Amino acid sequence: MARTFVCTYDNPVVETKQGKIRGYIIDGTYTFHGIKYADAKRFQQPTEPASWEGVKDAHSYGYVSPMLNRETAQGEILAPHRYWPKDENCQYLNIWTQSIERDAKKPVMVWFHGGGYSDGSSIEQAAYDGENLSKFGDVVVVTVNHRLNILGYLDLSPYSEKYKNSGNAGNADLVASLKWIRDNIAGFGGDPDNVTIFGQSGGGGKVYTLMQTPEADGLFHKGIIMSGVGDGFPEQGTDSRPLVDAMLLELGLAPEEIENLETVSYEQMAAAYKKVVPAIRAAGGYTGCSPIPNDWYKGDPRKVGFTEHAKTIPVIIGTVISEFGAHSIPNKHGLTEEEQMKLLKEEFGEDAGTLAALFKAAHPTKCVTDVMMLDSFSRVGSKDFACKKAAVSKVPTYNYLFTLEFPLDDGTPAWHCSDIPFFFHNTDKVALTGIPGVADELERKMSGAFVNFARTGDPDVEGLPHWPAVTADVVSTMIFDRECVVRANFDDALYKAFAPHAQNPFQPKKKTFVPH
Repeated sequence: MARTFVCTYDNPVVETKQGKIRGYIIDGTYTFHGIKYADAKRFQQPTEPASWEGVKDAHSYGYVSPMLNRETAQGEILAPHRYWPKDENCQYLNIWTQSIERDAKKPVMVWFHGGGYSDGSSIEQAAYDGENLSKFGDVVVVTVNHRLNILGYLDLSPYSEKYKNSGNAGNADLVASLKWIRDNIAGFGGDPDNVTIFGQSGGGGKVYTLMQTPEADGLFHKGIIMSGVGDGFPEQGTDSRPLVDAMLLELGLAPEEIENLETVSYEQMAAAYKKVVPAIRAAGGYTGCSPIPNDWYKGDPRKVGFTEHAKTIPVIIGTVISEFGAHSIPNKHGLTEEEQMKLLKEEFGEDAGTLAALFKAAHPTKCVTDVMMLDSFSRVGSKDFACKKAAVSKVPTYNYLFTLEFPLDDGTPAWHCSDIPFFFHNTDKVALTGIPGVADELERKMSGAFVNFARTGDPDVEGLPHWPAVTADVVSTMIFDRECVVRANFDDALYKAFAPHAQNPFQPKKKTFVPH
């Protein structure tokens, strides 16, 4: 079907703090790709980008961060991906909006991508495209690239004051993007005083780490954390010297030659890191590739408490039913009760009956064998986060669980990333979301809840039951499925019984789907 495209010499053009940029209009959505929001030298904090004369085109996505491992096309049916040229000069963002009038004051939704702190990009998944969400919700959607892995999260502070916050450079890029949005988003029809940051997996982690970052205070006003709080991450030390010294040795450099890391090629540095890190990890040492607590980033709020500013941020936090454990059991809906219990006994031994009963009570519409795929990564941690925040905050925190079964093989429970197309209003871009009579309506409800939260701080939306906030001891969960319902503390007993059988998703024994 033909679409309406507009791009003339002077339309659409927006003036930013650095200069004028030109995007294009597609079916009424103003679109700007590859806007430079910051510059940065290796391991250094970002600075404002240089200004320019004339009009600069914003028609191509910007570079994405280099990654430690070569990307491999797998699991594309689960989460279709897009790949793009890489360069350390990767501080770019993309904007979709329905207006470029300065007084439009539309809610702004800023997406931080998944892939932990090591992989991914703002366009990595096809479902990250912001056009449909902007049009559906009449919001400004922004997606952000930033430095990853050892470029963004390698602590060199023991070696020189100039590297004081190198261990958080990637998150410093995100703060810089929010400063750019504060200064410029009005020109794209956005309200700089109504900014919601949201992200999934590592992107969800970026949301809560920025809540704990004083330099980001006031730059955003709400947060949405999707499958971003988890248990099972390997513990690592805080002394970066064993790792960095080993990397320097591998590169033929002495500790006093630390500045040479600024000019070594990324490929050489990454190869050295990958060679030495297994031994460091085995010893429980610092391995980088994630934010490190210091004066700039105050640390995980579940461990150190919420900052006073974090307590003022309304939050939605949620997960999916299977996360990293999803797979299909052949003919599972045709199995007799005896056959189902046989599978559970092989998996859980004498606890099979208890777990079957608790799972059925928690998820009465699901096949009982799905308990073998129960999320052991994020659900418990997310509820803990929500309760701890509710105990100290006067603004609401909301919880959700996505439990839809997909028509893959003989029925596959929701996996890590499977909720993204629904929240982004992009089920048209992910083939296996195609469930007639279900997908369109569920997408409308899920996208609507996020949009209304971004607009007002309240996720209640037509078609959904009232969504109560979490309290210090009651987790009211919005269950997104064919039928959306709210249930309180409904799976606590299930997870308590399941705990002895939970598997670390980072040391999987079962078949797993990892779309990132």
